Order: sequence, then structure tokens, then C-alpha cells
Amino acid sequence: MRFQQSAPAASIAWALFIAVLLAGCSRHAAPPPTAAAAPPPVVAMVPAPLPTGARPGMNVPARLPDGSYPTPNRALSGAGAVWHLRSALNVAALACRGAQEATIIAQYNAMLAARKVEFASAQATLQAEYRAGGGDWQDRFDDQMTRLYNFFAQDLARDAFCAGAADTLGAMATVPAATLPGFAAERLAALERPFTDFFAAYDRWRAGQLVPATVAAATAPPRAVAGTAG
Repeated sequence: MRFQQSAPAASIAWALFIAVLLAGCSRHAAPPPTAAAAPPPVVAMVPAPLPTGARPGMNVPARLPDGSYPTPNRALSGAGAVWHLRSALNVAALACRGAQEATIIAQYNAMLAARKVEFASAQATLQAEYRAGGGDWQDRFDDQMTRLYNFFAQDLARDAFCAGAADTLGAMATVPAATLPGFAAERLAALERPFTDFFAAYDRWRAGQLVPATVAAATAPPRAVAGTAG
């Protein structure tokens, strides 16, 4: 007797056959490509750039033997630091413009009123120091004040100087009179730093010094990962 497969059984057999084929294809299909990890940035040595605001041939002060730059604020007494800080902030009130201009002027005027006694004492003490040096002390004092104002009035570091002046005026309101000389010395160093940083950057450019610069490395294209046969 000849056996014949029923229609439902044949349909089931075909369905199983197709399922096996699909399963085999899925085992051999390659997964989507995966992006390679970005390589780390490369640090290259390049010639130092001309600093912003600089021009070739500028008269930048020469470094001192200790590597620092000469400024009008070296070797000051406590009274000298207080009076020089007042002068620096006076320059800020006269020269700083932009969004912080009104705040700087208002805080400077408030400082003059609140610190009237301390400033008068600092000026008298500093002038006595010059007087003790003999000779025409008044001319020496006036010349030093001119150098001081001209130093802080340089426009090559104006933005950073004005930001520092605004911060100093805000902090000064709560400084006790007894600690004002120490505060003045610290803030003078901070206020002159934008200028000495500029001098150093100019010297690096003038000398052709190499400085590190970070360069983004090229990113490899996504790579495909081969599938695994089952």
C-alpha cells in the first residue's frame, strides 16, 4: 500500500524547512559596524604665537637675574603697598570700560570714603620714606607715581587687569584695617600679573620658543565586525 502525505503534514514540513533556512541566514549575517574609539589628542611642539595685542618691535622690559620682570611695585613697605594699590585702582576707575565700568567706579568711590584714614596714613608714611632718602625726594616720589600710573594704564592687558580690579574692589570692602597692607601686597601681585604674563609671552614669541599645542588626532572610520558562523 502506497503511503501519501496529507496536506496539513506537507504544510508543516515546508514551514519547518523555511524556518531552518532563516535560522541559518541569521547566524551568518554580519552585525552592524561599530565605531572605533576616538584616539587621544596629539600634543605637538609649535612656535610660540605672538600674544594678542602685541606687535613686532615692542619695547618689553628685560628680565631681572631672578627671572622676574621689573615693575613699579617691587620692594614696597606695607604703606607703599597700600598706596600703590590705591593708585592701581584709580587707573581702573579711569580706564576700565564695558559692563563693569559703573560698578568699578561706584566701588572705587566707596573705597575712598571708607578708607580715607588708612590712605592718608599710607601716603604720609611712604612720603616720609622718600624724604629719608635725602635729595629731591619730591621729584623722586612724583616720578615713581608717574611710572606706576603708566604701568597699569598699558592697554596690552586691559581686560584681565580690569577683571582683577573689580574683584579686588569687591573683596576690599570687608578687609580689616590691620590686615590691609598684606591684602594690598597680594592684590598688587595679582593686578600686575596680566602684564608680566604678556611680557613673558612676547619673549617666548621673540625667541622662537617652542610651546606645546594640542592637536586633535584623526578619527578612524567605523569598522565592521564579521559575524560568526553557526
